[in-house]
Amino acid sequence: MMGGQSIADSGGQIKISFEYHCNNSTDDSGEESDGIDVRPGSKLRRANSSFSCLSGAALSANATLANTNICNGLFGAEILPALDSPTSFRRIPSSPSFSKLDLLSSSFQSSLSNLSCSPSSPSELAEDNSSSLRSTSAPSRCESFLNATEVKIAGGAAGEDRVQAVCSEENDSLFCGIYDGFNGRDAADFLAGTLYETIRHYLGLLDCELEHESKVSDRVGFSGLPYLAVEKSCLSFKQRVLNSLEQALIQAENDFLHMVEQEMDNRPDLVSIGSCVLVVLLLGKNMYVLNAGDSRAVLATYGEGIGANSDGRLQAVQLTVSHTVDDESERIQLLKNHPEDPSTIVGGKVKGKLKVTRALGVGYLKKKSMNDALMGILRVRNLVSPPYVTVQPSRTVHGISSSDHFVVLGSDGLFDFFNNDDVVKLVHSYIQRYPFGDPAKFLVEQLVMRAADCAGFSKEELMSIPAGRRRKYHDDVTVMVIILGMNKRTSKASTRL
Repeated sequence: MMGGQSIADSGGQIKISFEYHCNNSTDDSGEESDGIDVRPGSKLRRANSSFSCLSGAALSANATLANTNICNGLFGAEILPALDSPTSFRRIPSSPSFSKLDLLSSSFQSSLSNLSCSPSSPSELAEDNSSSLRSTSAPSRCESFLNATEVKIAGGAAGEDRVQAVCSEENDSLFCGIYDGFNGRDAADFLAGTLYETIRHYLGLLDCELEHESKVSDRVGFSGLPYLAVEKSCLSFKQRVLNSLEQALIQAENDFLHMVEQEMDNRPDLVSIGSCVLVVLLLGKNMYVLNAGDSRAVLATYGEGIGANSDGRLQAVQLTVSHTVDDESERIQLLKNHPEDPSTIVGGKVKGKLKVTRALGVGYLKKKSMNDALMGILRVRNLVSPPYVTVQPSRTVHGISSSDHFVVLGSDGLFDFFNNDDVVKLVHSYIQRYPFGDPAKFLVEQLVMRAADCAGFSKEELMSIPAGRRRKYHDDVTVMVIILGMNKRTSKASTRL
């Protein structure tokens, strides 16, 4: 079941709030599934849902320019309106047919065709629907498990943050993405418009590999050596899913920088625009987490995992790595990668420009040609050995158990005011009082009150400050809370209206 609403506070600045509640299902035998079927060579199968509800909320602080319509207007005119800023989950059909997103792929272009990334007009895109274009899509015979008959999608925009969620009850999968943009909204817009489709493509390729391995095992039988190789490969199935997610993010990076290169002569500021990335994908009993930057995923668990105590209390376990110069391992690695550059870190920032060490975009810290597009004080001096920032993500997979209660996803603005334990305690206390409420909205409201108190304002006074000026008091904030449902806490939840 689906629902959601916009939050109309006094300043009108809480931009988005959505909720999604699902029914936990069982397999045909009436017993709980152990998760996705990954026997050697098998395709990804339906599994028992490991979550029961999702809520999301976002708060603006930055004033941003309108989308710059990179890629000759195609991106802004044709793609974003289909995905940007719904305030509730919408049902949309999944189709294996050619997608306009395929044209935005520079890497697909180089490896699969010789198409131009930037048609001169959207009408040319509509007309050029030949079989050569279709070759950029994943083969239809190997459609990804994400290509369900129907999926539900929600998202939103707050300042330079973007949030996206896609749920398929048919396949019991949930995709969540938080894209924390900086120096502009273009990179976050690009991720909101393309990353899910790119991930779906690469997981579709994984399905093709599994199908091929299944045919090999059928030919050689259970005692053949090739089957043993297939079995060994399937033992690392989780690693293969993580690899697919990472490949999709690297694909997105190549595509975005490719478009920036086409436009930077007219818009040199595009080379400084970037975005942190946090992706969580729930498949059966496994939660796959990918991040580049300083957004976080924090698990609330009663289990005995890393960071948990044995006294039975709910514990906060951070599933992500914060990629900033404040992190000792990141700082050491950055300096190690640039031994000949004494100005790698200046004023606590990479080349004196950026706090995060990993992000999509920010081409001027990755390519000399993009840095040269900038003029005057905007250009980085002594760019000795780029890249100084990488999109290489941290990756992890967590097996969800009945001891796990919920997971909180948040851009760094949330953690400017609350630590991991604070976040878990606030959400837990709220869920206990309001089991069908909206914990993400509650967290954002608590942050507003904390920020107002720190600034010496009332909540109403803080929220009356327009976006842009209010950035002095808090960052853009995006939050999602996923209530994990392995222990059947909510069997038939209804949506709060």
